[in-house]
Amino acid sequence: MDKLLADKGLMTQINHVRHSVTDKASELVVNALGFLGVPYKRGGNSVDTGFDCSGFVKAMYEQSVGLILPRRAEQQAAATQNIEKSELRPGDLVFFNTMRRAFSHVGIYVGNGKFIHSPKPGAEVRVESMSVSYWNGRFDGARRVAAGNGGADINAAAAALLQPYAGVFKTQTAAPVSAGLPAQRGEEAIFSR
Repeated sequence: MDKLLADKGLMTQINHVRHSVTDKASELVVNALGFLGVPYKRGGNSVDTGFDCSGFVKAMYEQSVGLILPRRAEQQAAATQNIEKSELRPGDLVFFNTMRRAFSHVGIYVGNGKFIHSPKPGAEVRVESMSVSYWNGRFDGARRVAAGNGGADINAAAAALLQPYAGVFKTQTAAPVSAGLPAQRGEEAIFSR
C-alpha cells in the first residue's frame, strides 16, 4: 500500500497534512506566549483591552489558526471534543472549575503539564503548571478543537486527498491510508484559516 501511495505521490501530501497539524498547534502556542504579561480584564478579548480567560482563548484561535470559538468558557467546552488528560497536546484546551461551576475557566495547553491563561483580576496572562494543587484540584477536563470548528480529522483529510483515486481502493479511501501510516496519536485535528 505504501508503495502505491508513494507511486501516486500521495505520501508526500499525507505527510504535509500531518506536518500542517503540528505547525498550526505550534503557531498557536507560540502566538499565545507572545501575549505573556497582558493584563486580565473581565470581558476583555484583545491586547488593547486585556483578556479574560475565554477571551484570550478565543483571540488566540482566531489570530493563529483562523477559527472562531464561542465566547464563554462553558460554550467553548461544549463546542470542542472531549479528550483524556493523558492525550493532551499543545494547543488543546484545559478547563477548570474556579467559580463553583463546571468549565468556569479555560486555558491553552502548551506541553509538559503546563498551560497559558489569563487567570483573574489584577493578574496577567501567564504560564502555570497543571500539577499545582490549586489547578490540579479544579481540573474539569481537556478538549480538542476538531471537526465542526473548521478542522477535520486526519482520516477525513487523507480521504479527500485520495478521492481522485477512489477506484484504486474500491470503496475504502481512508482506511488503507491510516493502516499504511505509523500510528501518530493525537493528530486528529487539522486547522485551517
